Amino acid sequence: MFLRRIGLLSPLIFFTIQPLSAAGKEGVSPSPYNLFELAGLPVTNAMVTSWIISLLIILVVQMMVGKPKLVPTKGQAVIEGLVVGVKDLVEPIVGKKMVGPTFWLLGGLFTFILIHNWSGLLPGVGTFGIYDESGKLIYWQRPGNADLNMTLALAIVVQICWLYFVLRYAGIKALIYDWFGNKADKKEVGLFMFILLTPIFIGVGLIEVISAAFRTVSLSFRLYGNVFGGENLLDGMTNLIPVLPYLIPVPFYFLEILIGLVQALVFTLLTAVYIGLICNHEGGDHAH
Repeated sequence: MFLRRIGLLSPLIFFTIQPLSAAGKEGVSPSPYNLFELAGLPVTNAMVTSWIISLLIILVVQMMVGKPKLVPTKGQAVIEGLVVGVKDLVEPIVGKKMVGPTFWLLGGLFTFILIHNWSGLLPGVGTFGIYDESGKLIYWQRPGNADLNMTLALAIVVQICWLYFVLRYAGIKALIYDWFGNKADKKEVGLFMFILLTPIFIGVGLIEVISAAFRTVSLSFRLYGNVFGGENLLDGMTNLIPVLPYLIPVPFYFLEILIGLVQALVFTLLTAVYIGLICNHEGGDHAH
């Protein structure tokens, strides 16, 4: 394995340019590395990567669109295609009335998560850093979504926005009815059966409340697990056969591109479903 080290702080701490996996036999660390502190708060390698990628997204979109024109340029056409594609994807779920108010969240989530999922495939991510006193490489870049703190923050944002949209556009009565209301038709089932079904719907409502409370956990762990698992997969394939470190992982890079896209879609569509279940009243009774 070719390593080029330049002494930086001491004989035990080095700057490294490492073309192979930074994790080596130990595998990818499940938690990010603290690089430094800012105003007393730790700054991790996942945070640094997230800041860089987020800044690049803003700059690239600004450069591609510039000043919007009636006849779009190639760059503007690409961004408009992305916007229209996401809009057409979520509109049947949240409804025509809600697609406008929610698109900033859903479109932003899809773009942000997709690019961050793919950030681990960029050259240099997970390979540049310094060696600590124990000989472990503290690399400076780590995919943001391979950090549970990032995915948990995204899930919390989704939960807060979901509550806002429900209370703002459906109302507290619609929320309570959707969870605890008796959905049976009194004319079809009769008054006696309607009364018997009421406690069942209340019990189902309690399950719905628990389910809604655990959305933060399910959303964050699903995204984190897939991205972190992908990092470990690439690390393992890179170190599987030392004489072919650049050839073996190539098929898995394409697999990670697909997984990154799927996970961005899953996170975005689940968010749209949570909102649409209560706020989308088009086409009859939304509860059905």
